[in-house]
Amino acid sequence: MSAELATLIDFIRYGASRFSAAGLTFGHGQDSALDEATQLVLAAVHLPPDLPPAYGQARLTATERKHVLALIERRVETREPVAYLVGEAWFAGLRFRSDHRALVPRSPLAELIVQGFSPWLDGRSELRALDLCTGSGCIGIAMAVHHPQWQVDLSDISEDALSLARENMAFQHLEEGRVRAVHSDLFDGLKAERYDLIVSNPPYVSREEYQSLPDEYGHEPSLGLVSGEDGLDFCLRLLDEASEHLAEDGLLFVEVGNSEHALVACLPHVPFVWVEFQQGPMGVFVLQRDDLIEHADDIRAARLQHLQS
Repeated sequence: MSAELATLIDFIRYGASRFSAAGLTFGHGQDSALDEATQLVLAAVHLPPDLPPAYGQARLTATERKHVLALIERRVETREPVAYLVGEAWFAGLRFRSDHRALVPRSPLAELIVQGFSPWLDGRSELRALDLCTGSGCIGIAMAVHHPQWQVDLSDISEDALSLARENMAFQHLEEGRVRAVHSDLFDGLKAERYDLIVSNPPYVSREEYQSLPDEYGHEPSLGLVSGEDGLDFCLRLLDEASEHLAEDGLLFVEVGNSEHALVACLPHVPFVWVEFQQGPMGVFVLQRDDLIEHADDIRAARLQHLQS
């Protein structure tokens, strides 16, 4: 077979066909078999994702052909995400190291980061930001790279995830002091800290939903996905505690994905602002510190009821 496949385009086409025939799920940064095959083939031969089309006719060496074919078959047989197979993922235009220590980098928050969280942060330049539940560090590191005047903290409960985040900090050549990684169970390790901006992509998958997820998600640490019976455990705790760590005019951005409707039903009076992305709403809300304080009793009551249920 390898003799029939010669160029980058050949292998991308073959990979896309294999992935489609195998019925793979594409939810880790790519949304089609063709896009995922492109990611795998280019990364496997150490080429960037924005390679000019003219290079599609470039021929692979015998060693490269063997390596790419092995990765394609491994993707089909094990359902392992491509980012883990090739050791990298792209987020907000930046390359990150990716492995089983943390979720594969992916989030609609990338769009907000590149746009400077406009219009909410328009007119504000220097600020302190926190990436809560940082995982691989992609959100906080992207904030620091795209906004060099910001001071950014990355926090996570997982030491494994933080080790990967620190590797990505070094990989992006971020200077010591402006960006730091902190071990913390939500805010427990950040007692005295206050931020102008808190951004979080916490676990928000319900136990039932997790059991029904495609095999690809089983390769990721469940700690970064599952958040109780209805997916709200972490979010309610975060909402209950966040005001103590926000500056007076601070903002909170949280991704809750498919748990959006459960959250609104749980807290119907909280004025969540749901962000509209280029692809439409994607389960990301914004709240001001004043909103959290005004509705603190409702949030605390919902959290206590949730804990007792």
